Amino acid sequence: MKWERSDWAEVFASTGAAAIIGGYVRYSYQGELLPFSEGLMIAGGVLLLASITFGFGGIVKFFSRRSSQLGTNTAILSLAVIAILAIVNFVSYRHHKRFDLTSEKLYTLSDQTRKIVGGLSADVNIVRFAKVPPPTELTDLMSEYKNVSSHIKFQNVDPTEKPEIAREYGARHMGDVIVAFGPRKENLNLTPEGGLSEGDVTSTILKVTRDKVKMACFVTGHGEKSLSDSGAEGYASVDQGLKKEGYNTNSINLVTENGVPPTCDVVVIAGPTQGFFPQEALMVHKYLDAGGKVLVEEDPETDPKFDDMYQAWNIAVGNNIVVDASGVGRLIGTGPETPLVLEYGDSPITKNLQGGMTFFHLARTVSVADKSKNDSQGVELLKTSDRTFTIPKLEKEVKFDPKTAGPLSLGVAASRRSGEQSDRLVVLGDSDFAENQWIGLQRNGDLFFNAIDWLAQDESLISIRPKSSTNRRITLSEGQVAILRWIELILLPGLVIVLGISIWWKRR
Repeated sequence: MKWERSDWAEVFASTGAAAIIGGYVRYSYQGELLPFSEGLMIAGGVLLLASITFGFGGIVKFFSRRSSQLGTNTAILSLAVIAILAIVNFVSYRHHKRFDLTSEKLYTLSDQTRKIVGGLSADVNIVRFAKVPPPTELTDLMSEYKNVSSHIKFQNVDPTEKPEIAREYGARHMGDVIVAFGPRKENLNLTPEGGLSEGDVTSTILKVTRDKVKMACFVTGHGEKSLSDSGAEGYASVDQGLKKEGYNTNSINLVTENGVPPTCDVVVIAGPTQGFFPQEALMVHKYLDAGGKVLVEEDPETDPKFDDMYQAWNIAVGNNIVVDASGVGRLIGTGPETPLVLEYGDSPITKNLQGGMTFFHLARTVSVADKSKNDSQGVELLKTSDRTFTIPKLEKEVKFDPKTAGPLSLGVAASRRSGEQSDRLVVLGDSDFAENQWIGLQRNGDLFFNAIDWLAQDESLISIRPKSSTNRRITLSEGQVAILRWIELILLPGLVIVLGISIWWKRR
């Protein structure tokens, strides 16, 4: 049998196409272009060129027919559409953009994460040790981090195939996720579902990249909020949040410690219900004058005996209770004793809170005492609306008092500099806003942690933190459930039957 040029062209075309497809399949499976796969695709391309050369006459003859020309036009249009789609897909891949339609922007990285990750100057390796590929949620989250910084590196490693990498990172269990920055390594805490949250990833990155872990010390002995209290009025959420921010926490007693320990970078006095001894108040004052950083949260109807310190810092704490007559408290199930703040002062603490809301359950005024001689550079942080006013004590019936009407200040941040030394003091007229039951409300948590970051001179951490989803479940009373069942079982079916009979009657 004598082979014609067209026969050779068909053999070269089919063999070349098979070689190209085989090489591409090997490349897709192996994840890298090995020499054999590359050779297959090159050989396939050469064979396709040979088939065109051998069958050129038949190709010209084929395309000279009218039916072939029409088919060619259709094929060209189809290829053009495919090419356009390929270009669009390529551009969208290179310039990735996602739209987060959730009200809390749950799938958009927070400002805090963008600040921390965007400021990386060296690679941070995040390694997941598992046989199975990572879930889609994890790969999507890691893609968001890599979009912020090219220094974020993520990989999934099978420890049975590469035990040397598992030993290098110290992985002990299947499913471990480890974050490494140079010699520093830290295990990532998984959610109960086995996933990762943005807050945990960012806080772990912060832990391994920080040169020093700062200490936030909470004063005890005067009825202050407790870091170990997980009840509604406790500060366990504050403790957890600070540790996520990369701080260590500790409870201190000024009497037994004979002052503020040198390990404390920030001192927090959260809602004391009893007065400090004069010696203790003097300890706090001297600590501030020596470059200390202090946050005082002073509730109404209490007196921690800090008058001398406040006077030295040009801060006035009112002996009153702020009442909000706007009715906004009903939005969160409270009354006028919980004022809302929408206006914030010009401070790094509140810079990112503009446009957000903070709530303060039972608060007193805290303001700059003499604005004409503001030597301590005090800034009034929180301003209530003009529908707020003050009363001496909480009573059953409260009437609007225009003489004490707002806007009212609920907090002051003050700083003094002497050479290289920087003294910083924040005084807030409420400690309840950071309790476990309130800290997750709107921007309450951001206010507290921003204040700590500013005091610790960690301004790079001041931002809006990762969000959590809002509980949108509706709780119905027994009467409402009965009404819904009556509508579902009687009213709606009855309406359908009546409409059906009406339509039948008109058409009969």
